[in-house]
Amino acid sequence: MQRWALPAGLPYLCAEMPTIKSLFLVLAALLLPFVTVAQQRPKPTPPPQKGQRIELLPGTRELVGGTFNGVEIRKLLGNVSFKQENTFLYCDSAYQYLDRNAIEAFSNVRIVDNDTITITGDRGTYDGDTRKARMTGNVTMRDPRMTLTTQVLDYDLSKNLAYYSTGGHLVDPENTLDSQYGYYNTTSKVFSFKRNVHLVTKENDITTDTLQYNTVAKIAYFLGPTRIKGKQGSIYAENGTYNTITKVSNFQRNAKIETPSYLLGGDKLVYDEVRQYGVATGHVSMTSKKDNVVLRGDVGKYWRALGRTKVYGSSPVMRNISDGDTLYLAADTLISVENRGPKTTAGILYAFPKVKIFRKDLQGRCDSLTYDRQDSIIYLNKKPVLWADKNQLTADSMELRQRKGKIDQMRLYANSFIAGEDTLLNYNQVKGRNMVAYFVDNKIKKVNVLGNAESLYFALDGDTALTGMNRAVSANMTLRFAANKLQTISYLTNADASFIPPHELKADDRRLKDFSWRPKERPTRRLVLGKHFALPVKAKPKPKAKPKSKTTTAKPKVVKRAAPASKSAPAKPAPARPAPKAR
Repeated sequence: MQRWALPAGLPYLCAEMPTIKSLFLVLAALLLPFVTVAQQRPKPTPPPQKGQRIELLPGTRELVGGTFNGVEIRKLLGNVSFKQENTFLYCDSAYQYLDRNAIEAFSNVRIVDNDTITITGDRGTYDGDTRKARMTGNVTMRDPRMTLTTQVLDYDLSKNLAYYSTGGHLVDPENTLDSQYGYYNTTSKVFSFKRNVHLVTKENDITTDTLQYNTVAKIAYFLGPTRIKGKQGSIYAENGTYNTITKVSNFQRNAKIETPSYLLGGDKLVYDEVRQYGVATGHVSMTSKKDNVVLRGDVGKYWRALGRTKVYGSSPVMRNISDGDTLYLAADTLISVENRGPKTTAGILYAFPKVKIFRKDLQGRCDSLTYDRQDSIIYLNKKPVLWADKNQLTADSMELRQRKGKIDQMRLYANSFIAGEDTLLNYNQVKGRNMVAYFVDNKIKKVNVLGNAESLYFALDGDTALTGMNRAVSANMTLRFAANKLQTISYLTNADASFIPPHELKADDRRLKDFSWRPKERPTRRLVLGKHFALPVKAKPKPKAKPKSKTTTAKPKVVKRAAPASKSAPAKPAPARPAPKAR
């Protein structure tokens, strides 16, 4: 009797003879791995789902069916209308492609979507499966908020997105807009425009490269260099928003407000046209076009109706260039007020507190300052101190008068004091109630001391030796200078003068009352300019090129080096030089 061996793991069915059932089990065991692998294979991607069939509505005057070039087409003439879901298409004539659920429409084509969007044109195509339409020739798109005209318009009904690339013109009740490219989301009511964008509102003319416009909120979003021109000036920025209803701009990246008189800019700028109020932050700069004055700081506020600008943050700086001379002025706060008179007249600048002044021939400090730019007068308040070359001037308050950009006069009021250092580090001193200092080419030429005048002057011999000290008291006196050095003193009334030789001078004799020498407080250029006006970087001089050596045909000398001595061997002393022979 023959027996069949069963595969391991299968149930024992019959030990005597094979049966059909046992053979089936054996085959199943052998084929099981292949079946499992087949079940794990990915299923093929199903074909794209077709859209609802486009329905031909009754009313067409003539219908001609047939096959053209192997394609089944229905020609429809006169009062043609179709429907798919909530979309209707009307035209004078059409081709309906039955095999691919599409329409080609001609003459007076009109698409109505959800009773809100209406598109008209000379010719149109519509694919019912992808729900995409294209309209060409005198295209107009309307919804309750706007009207768009263009030559070619694509409309994706499934995504509610319309777009054009041949130039478009948008009109709503308050604005008009033109651009080369445009995208319109009919759900969010947001337009996106690119290339040569031009938006015109009731108050402004706006040009930009890239813009998004919400037709519901009436807000424009700028994504490129943008300029807004209005009746009162213009605004420039490279990123930001503009509300066409509230007239509020919120700009970033190199934002600027420009008026006939001023230019205000910063990294960020918010401007309210209704209130005529703007705030700039980050690298703020305000330029007065009338008198070449520039203010720079971290924060700037502008009130156009008042003609007032306030700059503060990180010790803002004013720069005024006049006839080649540059005046820098720094303080915690700078306020500029426009002159409301003729356009050619300049305004007034207020600086406070901790004022610092720098120009190449004059430096100073005070608590507060007023700069009348029309009259070129600077008023320094609360114990100012000025330095001109080696002279130091102090008083309770001062006036600095300029003419053609140069110092003309300094007027010192109450507790006036002038001190100067000579070549031997002595301090010549003059004090009085009030003083008037006269300048020529920014150098002191004469000082009139008015009331309670006192002077202390060291006489030198050739700027190298002290010969004595002159001391005088008078009601008034006049001092004359040459090359910023005191030359003569004239005592006008009730003079009392004395000369003290060097050996009789005492420490107390060398100082007038209230004398204070303050060189450490003298502002430097770098201190005043801070981060707002960077110092120019000096280019390093290029090294001179070495002259090329002349080539020779001589053979190079061979230098033989002696073998180094071993480390263990003692070093040989150098031979002694012979003593020179006596002459």
